[in-house]
Amino acid sequence: MTSSPRKTAAKVKTSTYDVAEHLRTPEEMAAYLDAWLEEAPDDVSGIARALGDIARAKGMSQVAKEAGLSRESLYRALSEGGNPSFATVLKVARALGVRLHAQPA
Repeated sequence: MTSSPRKTAAKVKTSTYDVAEHLRTPEEMAAYLDAWLEEAPDDVSGIARALGDIARAKGMSQVAKEAGLSRESLYRALSEGGNPSFATVLKVARALGVRLHAQPA
């Protein structure tokens, strides 16, 4: 009985996807946040993470300075487990140059 040659699986190199690397313009940043607000309006943690993604795209140190927060507290507030106050969300949104918008449900 002859053995068949073993097939070796090709190794695929993967990398972590970071949305912040793809948010280049204010319009893209606003559209990204708007998508979170539209698609997952009750996901407070997800919306905070979206703000964090945008802040990283703009530069966390610059956003923290403009929001009047320390860089560390901004990272903590906008992390996956973070729970920013509404005042912090408003400060960050203003520093990011985006506005929250209300419309009838």
